[in-house]
Amino acid sequence: MWVKGVIAMLVGYLLGSLPAGLFWGWIFRQIDVRRHGTGRTGGTNVWRTVGFIPAVMTALSDGLKGALAVWLAQVLGIGVWGAALSGTFAVVGHNYSCFLGFRGGAGTATSVGAAAVLWGPAFPLLLLLGVVVGLLVGHASVASISVAVALPVIFGLLRMPEPVWGFGLPVMLLTLWALRPNIRRLLRREENFLPIFLKNPPLICLSRHPVRHGE
Repeated sequence: MWVKGVIAMLVGYLLGSLPAGLFWGWIFRQIDVRRHGTGRTGGTNVWRTVGFIPAVMTALSDGLKGALAVWLAQVLGIGVWGAALSGTFAVVGHNYSCFLGFRGGAGTATSVGAAAVLWGPAFPLLLLLGVVVGLLVGHASVASISVAVALPVIFGLLRMPEPVWGFGLPVMLLTLWALRPNIRRLLRREENFLPIFLKNPPLICLSRHPVRHGE
């Protein structure tokens, strides 16, 4: 059983390491997204540097990585603990890809994909939370933080200890660690806005908006 568990986590990491954002950035505009914007390979940086459609493709691909990692663990029959840890390793792979010099993104889409297979209704709940928060404050980082914090809460309320300890809490910490620069910018009120809010500020403005402050 432990051999299957190691295999599942290793494959989960390798799946997570696949650089979807790098791929879609090259397909659509022949650019390396790591050399633009924040340097991350997640959907938000792809949106800023390549466009909305490539960003959607990146988010879907990143979500699929997490989903496949958990699904594979379930197929191998290694239990809920194994499935939860495989999902976590997919997020580790996304954030610290072995194909990108152990760099990557913040793991939000991959986390949502893994959570959706661990518990189906998690997908619409987390998607709705992320979209609503993102539209209210205009910051992808705040939406990602909200989703990350919600993961252990959701599984905790469902009394699913394995997904809480094996997936929710580790993924929350991974996301918060990856978003340290964003959190510092939020504290200085200098965080980057989503492209749709560059001309007009969001309803809740957590950072100084260039239009509102005449910059």
